Amino acid sequence: MKPASVFAVCIVLAVALAACATSPLGRSQFVLIPAGDMAQIGQNSFDKLKQQQDIVRSGPQVTYVQCIADAITPRVETPSAEGQWETVVFRDDTANAFALPGGKIGVFTGMLDILDGQAELATIVAHEAAHVVSRHSAERVSQQFAASQALQLTQALVIGEQGSTSEKQLMGLLGLGVQVGVVLPYSRVHEQEADLLGLDIMAEAGFDPRAAIDVWERMQERPGARPPEWLSTHPHPASRIEELRDRMPKAMERYEQARSQGRRPDCRQR
Repeated sequence: MKPASVFAVCIVLAVALAACATSPLGRSQFVLIPAGDMAQIGQNSFDKLKQQQDIVRSGPQVTYVQCIADAITPRVETPSAEGQWETVVFRDDTANAFALPGGKIGVFTGMLDILDGQAELATIVAHEAAHVVSRHSAERVSQQFAASQALQLTQALVIGEQGSTSEKQLMGLLGLGVQVGVVLPYSRVHEQEADLLGLDIMAEAGFDPRAAIDVWERMQERPGARPPEWLSTHPHPASRIEELRDRMPKAMERYEQARSQGRRPDCRQR
């Protein structure tokens, strides 16, 4: 290998070593983006969404969602760049909710229509908050950057030295391999981590964690075909239900302890 190529590889390896982090559940992570930068990205994205979407500014839906968020967020150990959590209800029939770096929570009114009671909505809010505390967005951005840079480096090394059509075709196949072999599996890991950490968070907030199983059982019963699990960025509901059941005894201990300490949220969609 040429000296320049060796130097480029060393640079990539040095960046990879410097970017090592650990998720709240103990998994090694590759994170290149500082928490402050991700918080700014989250803030900008949230501001743009608030300009584009119709916001529910008052009323029982806002009171209900805010009550649940106020119970959940104190139990979330956020990265140092997170500030005061902001929660917004968007008037949209889509069954969706999200949390962004920088402490931003969004719940669409369509999500309220399919969930039954405070603990079920707490399942979703805690799950999304778990993505934030686990820095999954920063990890995804870092992985995408590293994947694109690795492909460019490989192309420079292989095509630059060989230059054949077959080598270019190989790079095209390698691009597909990166997408299926790296990006999608990590996304499934993120979802699994958010399920388990979210279960802990909602239990510590005083919400019955058994509601999480009810939520995913309902999702499993919703109409519509699903892609094969190995090509999906989300675990199949049956898989996540099994993992949640395995973790449930510890979650119930957290729940009972929270209630004994007076954490008994009473959020109702009046």
